[in-house]
Amino acid sequence: MRRLLLLLTLAASLATGGCSLSAARIQKADAVVALTVDRQSTCDQADHCATPSALIDAAMEANAASTDSTPVHVATLLEDGESALAARINLIRAARQSIDVQTYIWEQDDAGKLVLDELVAAARRGVRVRILADQLFSFRDPGLLAGLARASDHMEIRLYNPTFASAKTPPLEFAAGIVCCFFRFNQRMHNKLIVVDNLVGITGGRNYEDRYFDWDPAFDYVDRDVMIGGPAARAMGASFAQFWAHKRAVPLTHLRDVNRELVADTDDLKQWKPPTYDNPARVAELLTHAADPAWIDERLLQASLRLNRVEYLSDLPGKTDEPKRRESRALTRHIMGLVRNAKSEVVLQTPYLVMSRPAKKIFSTLHKQPDPPRVVVSTNSLASTDAFAVYAMSYKHRKRYLTDYGFEIYELKPRPSNADRDALEGQPHDVATPPVNRVVGSGGGSRRGTRSSAVSGVDTGPSETSGFLSAGRRYGPSARHRPAPLLTAGVRFGLHAKSIVVDDTFAMVGTHNFDPRSDHYNTESGVIIYDKRFADRLRGSIMQDTEPGNAWVIGPRQKTIPVLSEVNEFIGDVSERLPFFDLWPFRYATSYELKPGCVPMRWTDPKFFECYKPVGDFPEVDVSLKLIYTRMITAFGSASSGIL
Repeated sequence: MRRLLLLLTLAASLATGGCSLSAARIQKADAVVALTVDRQSTCDQADHCATPSALIDAAMEANAASTDSTPVHVATLLEDGESALAARINLIRAARQSIDVQTYIWEQDDAGKLVLDELVAAARRGVRVRILADQLFSFRDPGLLAGLARASDHMEIRLYNPTFASAKTPPLEFAAGIVCCFFRFNQRMHNKLIVVDNLVGITGGRNYEDRYFDWDPAFDYVDRDVMIGGPAARAMGASFAQFWAHKRAVPLTHLRDVNRELVADTDDLKQWKPPTYDNPARVAELLTHAADPAWIDERLLQASLRLNRVEYLSDLPGKTDEPKRRESRALTRHIMGLVRNAKSEVVLQTPYLVMSRPAKKIFSTLHKQPDPPRVVVSTNSLASTDAFAVYAMSYKHRKRYLTDYGFEIYELKPRPSNADRDALEGQPHDVATPPVNRVVGSGGGSRRGTRSSAVSGVDTGPSETSGFLSAGRRYGPSARHRPAPLLTAGVRFGLHAKSIVVDDTFAMVGTHNFDPRSDHYNTESGVIIYDKRFADRLRGSIMQDTEPGNAWVIGPRQKTIPVLSEVNEFIGDVSERLPFFDLWPFRYATSYELKPGCVPMRWTDPKFFECYKPVGDFPEVDVSLKLIYTRMITAFGSASSGIL
């Protein structure tokens, strides 16, 4: 261990000593870009040949109807992947002046390549395009970025918080970053945003990768965005500009490996070429829908709501630099305030359930009230999550969540009955388990339609919900980074949406995972909407994911043996409170399935055990090392919840 620490410290010293580039080196790369950048223009019109878009028209109408005292917005929940991707393509093609994109992950699979290709085309029409992506989880290929630096003179890309001023972070540098500068290295930009002409913006949980748009053949996310047209889009644009100008947003020519590529190949233009897709027919169909006014009207406009009060909030870039500054945690503070003032109900959807200290205090205080509000939590099961290490933290504290906070916890099944039909289209019901070394990134109405007949598969690609530690998978997929193996094969669904509804009045859709990482390390963003109609719609969407066909209910074990049951609960209570060696296998709570002929009810209902049958702590999970890992992290990993 001493030798390992010495090696990592030495690596950190070497890396930090050589991380900054000289001004001369940067100027040389800038000169290469200036000489070789693609300056072709595909349009000479004043509107840059923007495609007509009803989405843009609706936003312009909202702006025209707005006053300083009474803003007007048009809001659309984007529940299914096809609508979310088609909306983005439609807006990109309709842009007249600017497109700003901010993201946490950008993978080079079909979805990532398609959006990038559309952005290059927009830039070549004369639209200013800016892309800001978190370095640790985006692109990863210095050669690709060297080409993108010269794809168009109207497009610019920056990477946020690059490790040792590089686009790619090999494992040794990853470890060195933890040793030398943990707090800075651990602070990631988790914001997701696309803003077009400061008229329309989309924010929410989706990154640029197949699984966020129901295109992955093995593992797709249940996710959610919201599209906002109107004055709030200007706040989105201002937030992007603040991140873009921050010192941690680094231009490509300032990155060592990209700079090296540019300087070494001054004669190689590496110009952007139309991508080759794994599934070109699917891409062509999506592009047809995005350009079809009738499809856009039916799937997007008819589902829109015209409303007034909308707030876009974002934490400050460099969040860990000034943690005590109120603006640094703007979104987190606002969410906490909404929950703290809840009167009747809090409905929360989060990929995993690991409460920060302030959140614990708020929910504990609410539960102690004479008439506490109902708290419904929709989250992942071990069978549905790709972040089993984080799930272990939630598993450890189940009793506290049920008894101290009064949570009603519903864990998503890996094959929920309301599966998105688009994700299942063309997929056989017996999808073979992909090999461990499958190439990362290759692959597969309302989302609330028919998540029917999906069966569970596995996945090897990068994961956001795995958080900080998932970076390791991007340099070689391995079994420890894959979801837990299931008893059946096929397409698996995991929850990735981050939303909250308070008292049927306030609603938030954003990037905040309601965990210590989101509270203290990652920058987060989201839209808060004060409108009962929107809140009702969002609440209905979340509650559908808690229905018996879609989720298991977490409830206490039935005490069938008088003395032994009490002894077991006592030992479990003691074990749970231990920071280490929490090894007791018989927990207070377990998963339940509704019996045929019964109606759904809360776990606090006196007739709960008559209508629900226990299905074990980890239903549908095959016995494997994943269960051992989960138990070990439950026993030994509680101190690491802030990094997980």
